[in-house]
Amino acid sequence: MQEEIDDKLAVSLSADTTELLPFVPYLLQDFWELGSDPIAMCCLIEKQVDVPSGMKVLDLACGKGAVSVRIAERFNARVKGVDIMPEFIKYALQKAAEYNVAGLCGFATGDVNEAVANERGYDVVVFGAAGVVLGEPAQMLDKLKAVINTGGHMLIDECYLPENVKQSDLKSNSYELLTEKQWADLFGQAGLELVGVDFGKDNNTPASGCADEGMAFITARAKELASKHHGKNAMFEAYVNNQLNEYVIWTICLFALLGCCARHFD
Repeated sequence: MQEEIDDKLAVSLSADTTELLPFVPYLLQDFWELGSDPIAMCCLIEKQVDVPSGMKVLDLACGKGAVSVRIAERFNARVKGVDIMPEFIKYALQKAAEYNVAGLCGFATGDVNEAVANERGYDVVVFGAAGVVLGEPAQMLDKLKAVINTGGHMLIDECYLPENVKQSDLKSNSYELLTEKQWADLFGQAGLELVGVDFGKDNNTPASGCADEGMAFITARAKELASKHHGKNAMFEAYVNNQLNEYVIWTICLFALLGCCARHFD
């Protein structure tokens, strides 16, 4: 079971092998925002959610807590973030204190699959750019649906494959991307109403200079690790290449969903 979890985690982090997992905190130490864009997620909530007093939010695969902290700050919401990396959780707690929302944010180290099996009663669940950690898309939607109340919302950071692009056109992507229609069909089958989509091409996407800066950080950290672990040079180089390919994929998939907001209605 743990091996399966590690395999999915490695895929979500663009790693070719689970051997890389202990090095991920070092490789990503220069970033606070991992995965979803906090501003895009907050904007979706503002546009699509009738925010209740004391809104409860579950942030799965929360990384270093950027989305959790921003949601707590903007909406005075109670947010629980879960991530399997203890180093990320430690950093998230520090940022919550820095932004004066420590009383609103709770962070826990754990497997998000266990979280969706046990957590219930949330108004909003966030699942940001974590790939297949919760299984294939249909499984993921069912698991996320279980943690929110009827009428609650899920915010999913994903992208879909444009009609004029084939899966084979994408180099080294870790899992199969769905078309817009396939996503819409899955939402309907899961008893979810798609109420809002934020398309990210006009925002700060990986095609921008910010992505170049991010790749420079990752490349530098990978080189530092390679200099200390000479037998693992190929592994770190592969990770850098995979990250670069991920940026290219997001550029090709012109309609990146920065927060697909769906309402649970059945």
